[in-house]
Amino acid sequence: SDDGLTWTFHLRDGLKWSDGSDFTAGDFVYSWQRMVDPEVAAPYAETVLGMVEGYEDAIGNPDANGNTTTTPDVTKLKVEAPDDKTFVVHMAKPTPYFDKLATFAALSPVKKDVVESNPDGWTLDPKTYVSTGPFKLKEWKAGSYLLLEKNENYWNKDAVKLDGIKCLLMQDQNAAFSAYESGDALMIKDIPTQEITTLQKRPDYHIDPQLGTYFIDLNNTLDEFKDAKVRQALSLALDRKYISETITAGTYTPAKGFIPQGVSDWDGSSWYDHLTDPSVYINVDDYQANLAKAKELLAEAGHPNGEGLPTLTYSTNDSAYHKKIAEYLQQAWGELGLKIDVNIVEWKSFTPQRRSGNYQIARDGWVMDYDDPSNILNLTATGNGNNSSKYSNPEYDALLEKAAAEKDQKTRFEYFHQAEEMLMRDMGVTPLLYYNEMYLQSDKIKDSYHTTDGIYHFEYADIAE
Repeated sequence: SDDGLTWTFHLRDGLKWSDGSDFTAGDFVYSWQRMVDPEVAAPYAETVLGMVEGYEDAIGNPDANGNTTTTPDVTKLKVEAPDDKTFVVHMAKPTPYFDKLATFAALSPVKKDVVESNPDGWTLDPKTYVSTGPFKLKEWKAGSYLLLEKNENYWNKDAVKLDGIKCLLMQDQNAAFSAYESGDALMIKDIPTQEITTLQKRPDYHIDPQLGTYFIDLNNTLDEFKDAKVRQALSLALDRKYISETITAGTYTPAKGFIPQGVSDWDGSSWYDHLTDPSVYINVDDYQANLAKAKELLAEAGHPNGEGLPTLTYSTNDSAYHKKIAEYLQQAWGELGLKIDVNIVEWKSFTPQRRSGNYQIARDGWVMDYDDPSNILNLTATGNGNNSSKYSNPEYDALLEKAAAEKDQKTRFEYFHQAEEMLMRDMGVTPLLYYNEMYLQSDKIKDSYHTTDGIYHFEYADIAE
């Protein structure tokens, strides 16, 4: 609607569930209201539906401690089906990117009678695992494979060429690679690290941008990191190109800003291509100039050659390449005269420790849930639960609030550009690398595609003999 508070979706004619029953707009009403049910406890409910009118009432108006203050009532979520082909969503506030949120996997519809007849087991049986997509589940052998077959009730079934897909469930990277090399598998996405350098030369090796950034948190609440010049110095002292090419064997891309490659600008062009201001964004091609500037900034902050700064501890979790990056950071920051200890933390303890602020420097990362800058910039807003760096700038917060309320997309994205530039000048977090997704795919597979949200599409694929 013109005020941005109503979204109306119109369904195609003749939609069916995979069991042949009619699919209607009411199925969306049930599915989305079910998602906000506290009993279901869907982890992404607030992310994708928190801006819909009635959300707080639906979940029981929780207090600051998460305790409900009213009786939850999912029917309070303002979604409705005025007829079988029309689905209407009423927003509590304008959300210009809601069309992207609506495609999020968590909002896929589920069938009421199937779910309610077997709430705990309907997803485990191919007979009750009904769907609306191009394929349906035929067989599932736990720990071994999933067998999908063409859904003859799919709205565009005539365009689906494959009779089915067998998805092999393999924990061992090397076993999966052997299956691919022998021809038993035509595509794998978990490639053994030791094989990557050799495989990069092959035409069946693919590396695609993923909407994610690997970054470093400097605890902004600590005295040693309150000066932005210190944070800038530590960032500029890092040779991102070396890390990308040597430590990660080219599987990551050097980061010059916080928002990852693959994110769209307001007009559909690449956000990354607009990061051209050398006074704001990192020039990943001139490490020596960056290092000289880092030493200059550290001296301006009153710490020439690291004088006056304590021994700093970098915390990371216990995987091989995170450890290698930690060793590099130790050496690189040593070039500034800093003494760095490395603290390797078990994964289950690492994230809670970082989020609590119980650290000096820590590894961090974020893979975006949808293609909109808000999904990553909001991480560094004051008070955000994922803001482990504890960065806080009222001007930055105000830009994000303006963007959230702005209906004009061009203006909205101008606020986002200003916000990222401010974040980079403050170096509230330290972008290091952009995530990519690597996979091997046989040239026998035709007309498949892979999107930046990590989804592999085979609905129109075919196999060449």
